[in-house]
This record gives sequence, C-alpha cells and structure tokens, in this order.
Amino acid sequence: MSTIQPVIVTANQDVLLGFYTQLFGAAEIFREPAEGPAFYLGLRIGDTDLGLVAKADPGTPAAPRILLSIGVADVEETLGRVEALGGSVRGGPTDMPWGQRVAHISDPDGNPVNLTQPVPSC
Repeated sequence: MSTIQPVIVTANQDVLLGFYTQLFGAAEIFREPAEGPAFYLGLRIGDTDLGLVAKADPGTPAAPRILLSIGVADVEETLGRVEALGGSVRGGPTDMPWGQRVAHISDPDGNPVNLTQPVPSC
C-alpha cells in the first residue's frame, strides 16, 4: 500500500478504469463492495496505488485539483495511445533540464496527467 495515494472522484468509473488499465497497465487490487457496481476501485500502477471513487455528480469541472505524474518506459509510444482510449494530448513531449522527457495529457474526465521518462543519454 502506498503511503500517499491519489484518489480520483468520477462519474465515469468504468471509462477511467479502462483508460488507466489499457494505457498504464493498472491492475485492480481492491474493490468495494466486492460484488456488483463498485463505489471504490483500488488500482496498482507499478509500485503505486490509485483509487477511483464513483460519484454520480462529482461537481462541476473547475481548475484541476490533482495532477498525476506517471513514469512510463516510452513517452512517445504511450502518447500515441492516449486519444484512442478517450484521453487528450495537451502538450509534449519535451526534454526538461532536470533529465526527464515529459508529455502532458488529460484522462477522459479531464484530469491532468504527466507522462514522464528519464531522458535517454547520448
């Protein structure tokens, strides 16, 4: 279990489950309740946990209040799959001075996500 766990509240739990599973290989590790429609889904991406909470009316979209930064093996390859899974590309990829290649996307609910990988050395 992660010490700090991001949790996304969404009216589209199944859509976000598919997005994070197919784009990042997330595995469902917990479901409440265990049978029927889930209120809470616990996902694991690499060594980190992400929660998805179902709420019929999560509120009006305002300025994002969460930013996920997810390390991937290949930013360009991952970026190429975002739109087919219902997300959108916001920018990048860009090599940053701190040694990461970063691309900015949004998941299907509009939550901002940074795709990151170490900049390959020459």
